[in-house]
Amino acid sequence: MTPPWLLPLFVLVLGYLLGSIPFGLLLTRFTGAGDLRQIGSGNIGATNVLRTGRKGLAAATLLLDLLKGAVAVLIGAALVDGGGAMAGAMAFIGHCYPVWLRFAGGKGVATMMGVVTALHWPAGCIFAAVWLGALFGTKWSSVGGMAAAVSAPVALWFMGRLELVPVALAMALILLWRHRANIARLVQGTEPKIGTDKG
Repeated sequence: MTPPWLLPLFVLVLGYLLGSIPFGLLLTRFTGAGDLRQIGSGNIGATNVLRTGRKGLAAATLLLDLLKGAVAVLIGAALVDGGGAMAGAMAFIGHCYPVWLRFAGGKGVATMMGVVTALHWPAGCIFAAVWLGALFGTKWSSVGGMAAAVSAPVALWFMGRLELVPVALAMALILLWRHRANIARLVQGTEPKIGTDKG
């Protein structure tokens, strides 16, 4: 007889493994753009990929990081009741703390957007709108990502999806923690804007 905890555990592990695929690092390496960890901020996300000068690679990284969060949610929801949020949260954690890279991953903005969109697409639309609005309004990638993350649990609350608020809030708090160096630079007035070489 299969233990009742086995399938939920599988969903959690699968979500983590999906999220931990470092698409930015893989794409830049396979296309000869160098080791992303030695470029700009050293981050493996789309913003740092953009610093290689490869806009197409940056867009592909953004899309793939978003999709891995969404796919984790869809697979988790298909396998276990409530598994979508479980798998999505683990995909987000996998992106931020991938075992393959000694737990030094990305900051999670695109993956969180994919998770939120797959869980409740109207909240995902708000996430995207806040992200783009803050990004282009301030020219700070970090501000766009943090503002979008904070908007997700708030949007879910007002939309009546209270069961999804805890996971969105947890992801937002982790994302803010991942941006702690950016927050310090923002306070000091030294945070680089889009188009500079670090951040």
